[in-house]
Amino acid sequence: MTTDQNTNQQAANYDRHITPPEVSDRMEQEGDNFKKTPEPPKNPAEGHLDTTKGYTVDREGMANNYAVEPEMYYEERGDLREKEEALKAERAEELKTVNQTNEAGKLEADHDDRGKGPGII
Repeated sequence: MTTDQNTNQQAANYDRHITPPEVSDRMEQEGDNFKKTPEPPKNPAEGHLDTTKGYTVDREGMANNYAVEPEMYYEERGDLREKEEALKAERAEELKTVNQTNEAGKLEADHDDRGKGPGII
């Protein structure tokens, strides 16, 4: 037995001589689309929900569609995306400023505006 067959991700299955019946049925039904995830909706602005985010296909072609919480559970569509982008920008700014060690002019007689040192806790 060669190890090339087991490490090849494009191989139809884990054992070269055994194909599970559900996989062979999917191979017949799907043809060229076998082992490919479905395309997300073309225009989500028109109200089409993307149900393909949790969709995975393993090496044998077995499909799984894991639960992903859609945006419809938030106040308005796009709220979560805007929040995540704001948090990402805030985190990038924090990481940019945390490692600055040029502290000239930040030490005053009544207060100290210098950082606590390089790095983040």
